[in-house]
Amino acid sequence: MEIFTIGFTRTTAESFFGRLADAGVRRVLDVRLSRDSQLSGFARARDLPYLVSGLTEAAYEHEPLLAPTPELFEFRKRRGGGWDEFERGFLALMAERRIEHVLSPESFEERPTALLCSEARADECHRSLVVRHLAEHWHDVRAVHL
Repeated sequence: MEIFTIGFTRTTAESFFGRLADAGVRRVLDVRLSRDSQLSGFARARDLPYLVSGLTEAAYEHEPLLAPTPELFEFRKRRGGGWDEFERGFLALMAERRIEHVLSPESFEERPTALLCSEARADECHRSLVVRHLAEHWHDVRAVHL
């Protein structure tokens, strides 16, 4: 099973929504802690469901269980904390929340899903850690970073 990931910074709306549509994404799962930042642009919570459904024919959902805690977010973004420490803390959080049991692999198989966050690149974004955690518990999971 493929789980897509996508970030909205450093891209245009045309490119962002085009990548989702081209990949055949049918559900955008927002994994951000804060969805209304002034820096969110076209990805603000009040606009994104409308844009996703209108431009890609996908559904939009927010899943706060896949977001970092405010403390982890503060450590990484505001205080410039290191990726390795953030990674350990976030993976421990995913294990504590037992996301592999809260989410169902069937829902990802039935509707190709993209995990949405702000970071342009997935390599130092928690969305890649979500996929890694799920891959350790579900069968044949592969991340596809759009």
